[in-house]
Amino acid sequence: MSNLSGFVKRLRDIMRNDAGINGDAQRIEQIAWMLFLKVYDAKEQDWDMNEENYESIIPEECRWCNWAVDNRDGNAMTGDTLLEFVNNTLFPVLKGKNILNPDGSVKIQGVTVTPNTPVKKSIVRTAFEDANQYMKDGVLLRQIINIIDELDLSDYEESHAFGDIYESILKELQSAGSAGEFYTPRAVTEIMTEIINPRLGEKVLDPACGTGHFFGLLPDYLRGNVTLHGIEIDKISGEIAQMLYPNANIKVQGFENTKIPDNYLDVIVGNVPFGDFTVFDTAYNKHRLMIHDYFFVKSLDKVRPGGIVAFITSTGTMDKHNPRAREMLAEKADLLGAIRLPNNTFKAAAGTDVSSDIIFLQKRTSTELLHEYPDWCYTVKYDNEREINSYFSAHPEMICGKLELKSSRFGGMDVVCVPNKGVSLSDELNRAIQYIQGSY
Repeated sequence: MSNLSGFVKRLRDIMRNDAGINGDAQRIEQIAWMLFLKVYDAKEQDWDMNEENYESIIPEECRWCNWAVDNRDGNAMTGDTLLEFVNNTLFPVLKGKNILNPDGSVKIQGVTVTPNTPVKKSIVRTAFEDANQYMKDGVLLRQIINIIDELDLSDYEESHAFGDIYESILKELQSAGSAGEFYTPRAVTEIMTEIINPRLGEKVLDPACGTGHFFGLLPDYLRGNVTLHGIEIDKISGEIAQMLYPNANIKVQGFENTKIPDNYLDVIVGNVPFGDFTVFDTAYNKHRLMIHDYFFVKSLDKVRPGGIVAFITSTGTMDKHNPRAREMLAEKADLLGAIRLPNNTFKAAAGTDVSSDIIFLQKRTSTELLHEYPDWCYTVKYDNEREINSYFSAHPEMICGKLELKSSRFGGMDVVCVPNKGVSLSDELNRAIQYIQGSY
């Protein structure tokens, strides 16, 4: 996986020649179900070794290792035979349909799920409920399967690495997500996890958890000793998270549709979607918040007094001229610190330069109304046309790079943080976190 772009280019070049694939959306969906089965097969090998009498929910004929793997002995299915199997056996079985013999008896049992089926098994059925197989050329399909099967998942010892592979490839296959989702580099998640440092018995939520990056980075002594909650709107990502972290309470739905009591959680952490659009949530519609600001405001309502909210967000949260969203945050929380990330932080995942910050907030324990908003609610002039948040103007040590004017995607010039040459992101972050204030 050292050359992810080359890996994905091979997939894309092959799929462009298939008459059944029409555009990136279908290409992504086609790749997604194959990646899921490849990852699931690797996990099943672990479970088979570590659990006594492990039994797969997938019939033997439909397990990746028994139909997809090409042993180079000339017996691997390809062409029309492969298409026939995938379309008329694999997909019906994984969707729960029995395959029958000519006399009507059951030849292959469809995947069956009951209320007692463990999540790590039931996700196979839910993952395929809405999945589609678009490819029409069985030879090309075999080529795609062989490339995906080249992934050597045995090299990744930590469970969250499976999610890294899935997320990275999907983000490489598409432009930055339509919901403003950018999957998080390891150096950033590690630093954020180090700072929030959940304690034994605490309740932790990632409201846009992807495949569970933050869960996978918890220290060993905390595993099983904190209550993990996750929310992920992308179905396959959320189901992979459920598979990787079966003890976590992970909901595959939008944050706006999730009911959480106020003052219930201790820590909320994540990389929230960002963009210039609002979210429909009846409790917050009146504020007309952009999606990234909505995640902050709602999260502060859900943590207890003294609890922590730590998010990666657009620089717009801190830098936009209108202070109202920041004032709402200040009414609920104190700013422990903010770190401006270099604009290439998400380059590998999103394929573009994205300006972003990490913001650490602690919910206020006092119910007193603010008499004056703090300086970080407001911006100052960067030059005659542009502004930056007064916090970054007063605390250049929290900028992981240097501020420069660069052409924006929409014309004009923006203030962006460009990386310092020769300095790694990890080193920049380790320097900046020394200045995070407050105690938790």
